Amino acid sequence: MSVNPEILYRNSHRNVSQVSMDFKRNLHSTINWNARIIGIKGPKGVGKSTLLKQHIKETFPDDSKVLYVSLDNMWFANNSLADLVEYHYTHGGTHLFLDEVHKYEHWQTYIKNIYDDYPTMNVVFTGSSMLKLDKGEGDLSRRVAMYTMNGLSFREYLMFENALQFDKLSLDDILKNHIQIATEIADKIHILPYFENYCKYGYYPFYKEDLDGFHAKLLEVVQQTIEMDIPAVENVEFATVQKLKKLLGIIALQVPFVPKMEDLYGQLETSREQGLKLLDLLEKGALLSQLKNRTKAIKQMSAPDKLFLNNTNLMYAYNRFPEIGTIRETFFNNQIGITHELNSVKKGDFLIDGKYTIEVGGADKSFEQIKGIPDSYLAIDDVEFGRGNKIPLWLFGFLY
Repeated sequence: MSVNPEILYRNSHRNVSQVSMDFKRNLHSTINWNARIIGIKGPKGVGKSTLLKQHIKETFPDDSKVLYVSLDNMWFANNSLADLVEYHYTHGGTHLFLDEVHKYEHWQTYIKNIYDDYPTMNVVFTGSSMLKLDKGEGDLSRRVAMYTMNGLSFREYLMFENALQFDKLSLDDILKNHIQIATEIADKIHILPYFENYCKYGYYPFYKEDLDGFHAKLLEVVQQTIEMDIPAVENVEFATVQKLKKLLGIIALQVPFVPKMEDLYGQLETSREQGLKLLDLLEKGALLSQLKNRTKAIKQMSAPDKLFLNNTNLMYAYNRFPEIGTIRETFFNNQIGITHELNSVKKGDFLIDGKYTIEVGGADKSFEQIKGIPDSYLAIDDVEFGRGNKIPLWLFGFLY
């Protein structure tokens, strides 16, 4: 080992001691922290690092046996993870928290070796939303308890703002009891201004660091995801990275984008197969969302019926004044798609779990487009309360 790792221990202590415990994500309470190897993947900027540091601070008052380190730390330019693990183990370490594992080449093999060679060592690692457990290299699929962290739900945003504490709801709760639930919430806060702000900047927790500069920072996150995270996980060339940027730019200014795929391939100067792969990479990178009908959804490499940016914050980053109908559909697509199967449908905007047809719109929206369809509902913006099968749009942000 060419450099003593004590600087990593000092940085670990400093990072953990300074983390705020005021708000913890819902995922924190669902993780089985006793598992020997835990993986947490998710988009850049949603709070994975904070989650690790909060768990350490809460669980290990004496952090002498714990090390938190990001694998993109310059220390690893001249030192190996294997050496660090050996040092940590021989100096009494029992828990290792590894951030940004996708930045470290052959990370799966290293973590498998830790599992096999250090049976008393517990490892928690985080990585890109593109992270995958390959069965080829260091097969971890049978050894890892894997979790996914998304951006803040609207419910979590309200908690983060200290505006409202409220348990998450099931889809069945919302469909059947929305009047009672919305009344209870509206008795406590004026919900609509919070919803408007959430759509602009509430999905990524780092908005609190610099609200004025949030959208510029978010565009930097997009750039880092395309230029660094995607190539770190997928074997893509420089030309592919440039096409990913161009494709996202085209879609960002036209969402919800009903793609004319041949025109899109022409603009990108690429083939159908390559074009569909580019869309898939952007979706795995949590920048884009593809909506397909149920038949297409089960096919690999099928063209989408509609394209959305992953969340409404991205819309505002690309366009200061995005179209309101697009905001509504993007919010619904994002919040429902995280917890339920979502497909396109001939009549209506969305089909949930192959059963519920949803039309999204403003306060004056009628049932005309979904008239006579069983299990059909309107998700309505700009209202605090619903009525019958008209449900406030914001309430669908309480699912996680």
